[in-house]
Amino acid sequence: MATIQRIAVLTSGGDAPGMNAALRAVVRSASVYGIEVMGVQDGYAGLAAGRWQQLDNRGVGHILERGGTMLGSARFPGFRERDVQQAVVKQLEEASIGGLIVIGGNGSQQGTLALHRLGFPAVGIASTIDNDLGETEITIGVDTALNTSMAYVDRLRDTATSHRRTFVVEVMGRDSGYIAVMTAIATGGGLVIVPERSTTPEEVAHDIDESFARGKSHYIAIVAEGAQLRAQDLTTYLSKNPSYETRLSVLGHVQRGGSPTVADRALASQLGVAAVGALVAGDCGKVIGRAKGEIRRIPLEVAVKPCQKVTPELLELADILVQ
Repeated sequence: MATIQRIAVLTSGGDAPGMNAALRAVVRSASVYGIEVMGVQDGYAGLAAGRWQQLDNRGVGHILERGGTMLGSARFPGFRERDVQQAVVKQLEEASIGGLIVIGGNGSQQGTLALHRLGFPAVGIASTIDNDLGETEITIGVDTALNTSMAYVDRLRDTATSHRRTFVVEVMGRDSGYIAVMTAIATGGGLVIVPERSTTPEEVAHDIDESFARGKSHYIAIVAEGAQLRAQDLTTYLSKNPSYETRLSVLGHVQRGGSPTVADRALASQLGVAAVGALVAGDCGKVIGRAKGEIRRIPLEVAVKPCQKVTPELLELADILVQ
């Protein structure tokens, strides 16, 4: 029998497809232990303001297939302040909350770590399309975002081929080029431009010239939003060449939306159940994520450290396959 009677759960940072599936799993799993679940509206901002929403099995019955997050999310820089963190801990304790689950990425889990260090039982769930949490193989939302960007580039190739055009496609990922590299590999796109390595516009132009000389009828450069060579700047540079038309296409926030894939629903469900289990076991200060093919409890201090998901080997693979 669990000693915790009530827990809270929030979604923080950028939304990711599968967050609702994780919420559903948290509520369903908590009910098995007889634990009441309070949802926090609008992330850490809602936590600081005390915006609670009681959640039960019926209330989360039809959210599995929905993108986004039913609780809402917001960025709240003020939570970095220690006095705000201490006030939140006091508020949680006064509300008889025995533990907190935070569904989010690197920035969100920094907040989880802060609460843990103040002595409050807190556990994170790895959820971000950026895939930027240490020791996790893949986080909630990544598979859906990759499928979205893959379908987008596949469709774009049709029009690029028809008009012998060059397209510069910007994908999300913040400071990580993971989505860009994996999209390039999956679609056979042109040169991939990521924060993890330097690329000049001259190099791209040279690659385009060689591609057309080999008989290609189109060219697609995939650029991570955090790359040093910005997609807009590259497009401006390439547009000066009269030999081919260049168009910029920004995929943007559409990658965050849509119904989550089977992989994201399954992963989110596993992580949600495991997060409740960690709280019940008193094993706090962890991020629940998939590592080495298993669901694991990763220390928050490790998970929030800078990590390199785009390895030299992965970049080499992309270079081989996108010629």
